[in-house]
Order: sequence, then structure tokens, then C-alpha cells
Amino acid sequence: MRAALLTWLLAGPAMAQGQGLIEARFTEPTTRYAHGVFGETEEWGALEMMTETGETRLIRLPDSRVFEDTAPRLADVDGDGAMEAVVVETDAAQGARLSVYGPDGLIAATPYIGTSHRWLAPLPPVDLDGDGHIELAYVDRPHLARVLRVWRLRDGVLEQVAALEGLTNHRFGAPDISGGVRDCGEGPELVLADASWRRIMAVRLVEDTLSARDIGPLEEAGFAPALDCAG
Repeated sequence: MRAALLTWLLAGPAMAQGQGLIEARFTEPTTRYAHGVFGETEEWGALEMMTETGETRLIRLPDSRVFEDTAPRLADVDGDGAMEAVVVETDAAQGARLSVYGPDGLIAATPYIGTSHRWLAPLPPVDLDGDGHIELAYVDRPHLARVLRVWRLRDGVLEQVAALEGLTNHRFGAPDISGGVRDCGEGPELVLADASWRRIMAVRLVEDTLSARDIGPLEEAGFAPALDCAG
């Protein structure tokens, strides 16, 4: 039998956290925010999450916001041993932000970009520097500014720890976010494109500093060879 559905209309951060998540997906497609970064103008109005105890929680956004994303990413962002959902949440007037949701609502979020129709493209959450804490990375305005930003949750607040210009992981209209994370035996690296979308770049975080190296041309096979450590 399907668990009871608990609905939350969010205006701000949740005051308490419940058990962790085992699944999350976007629901309630909507065309109320016509941006079209993925090639069409349909976004999502709600986030459905399944908890470890089998409850289903539904986060329904106000009419001024949408989830402008491909799918939620599950990660233990706060280090409590339970999974949270990391998503792109967009405000019609202020543009996108990266948000972290738990079963009881919003846990933390980056600032909105600040302008309508401005977006960010996340990479998978990962412990980039081996300190036991998850980092959240995204490309700020991958079609315009092309700045990689890395954030970490500290005392309930997402703080930017590093940034690097000249990188991107999405072309306007593409249905998916490109690149990702790989570990070829020497620790995690972010895999992205250079600003011209011609070269594949591998990026490391060491002592809160990002460094990028060119690992080859971006060819017809795309990012798959690099993610498989073949490049």
C-alpha cells in the first residue's frame, strides 16, 4: 500500500529534519516559467521524496518558482548519515539557485543568481578533497558566465569555497547536463568542457582551490571516454 502523502508549501528553511531519503523525483509539470534551457518550456512544480520508513513527502513550490532541472541528486550533504535531495530551484524574478531538501523541507540553498532566465548546471555531489564532507558544484550560467562554483554546507549554511572561470557543462537547448565526476585512481575529478566547448577539462579541488587541466578534444563520443578514464 502506498504511504500517506504529506504536502508542504515552502516559504523558507525547515526547522527540523526527519529520516533520510531513498528516492526523489520531480512531479507536476508546468509551463509557468518559459525559459527552455532543455529545449522545451515545461518545468516542474513539485518534488516527491520517499523516506527510509516508506513515507512519501511532497514539496510543492509557490507559483513564482519551479524546479528547473533534469532529476534530483541524492547525497548526504550535511554528514548525518542520511540522504538529502539536491536540486535546481528557480524563481521567476531572481533566477536559479541550488537547493538542498530533506523530508521536512528546505535545509539550505545558495543565493539566487539574481536575474530572471539565468540558470546554473549542477555536477554530481561528491567529496572532492577527501576530507569526508560532500561538496556541491555547479556551473554558474553555463551559456554566459561559465564559472564553476563549489559549495560546502557548514553550520546549516551553504558557503562557497572555490570558483574557477572558463568552464561549462551545458549547451542551451540540450536535454541533459554533460560531464560529471570520475576517479581514475588519484581521487575525484570534475569533468567539464572549456568555454569554447572544444576541449575536455578535468578539475580538482585541493585546499579549497580549483585547478583545471586539459585532457583532450571534445569529440563525437562526448564525455563518456573521459568519465571512463580513457582520456
